Amino acid sequence: MQRIPVDVSRLGALMCVVPPEPKVNLETGQIRTDADGVEAWVVGVSVRQLDRRRADIIEVTVAGEPKGITEGMRLTLHELVAMSWEIDGRKGTSFRAGAVLPHGGSATPPPPAAAPSKTRGSGEA
Repeated sequence: MQRIPVDVSRLGALMCVVPPEPKVNLETGQIRTDADGVEAWVVGVSVRQLDRRRADIIEVTVAGEPKGITEGMRLTLHELVAMSWEIDGRKGTSFRAGAVLPHGGSATPPPPAAAPSKTRGSGEA
């Protein structure tokens, strides 16, 4: 899967519209993990390009639970990438960030939480 960097400087205010929640495998009910065994979390983010009026909502996956994020809060996304996917005739774009922080948060994202000693999910999120 090709990862395409997203230039977040071209986006207007990023707002949390769905607070962070664990990314769950719908078949097993287990929380998904990344390749390092860190739990994957998803945040619903409202995004708008600076030169457009219309906003879109995207789900952004991040390794480890983002702390201090609540609905309606402005956000900062670090290392945002878009990935095209196609499965069984369905296709779309998924988004992943190195960190999701409250707006004005540390310019250097915190390291992801340590991998749990017992993997609760499998596969890359």
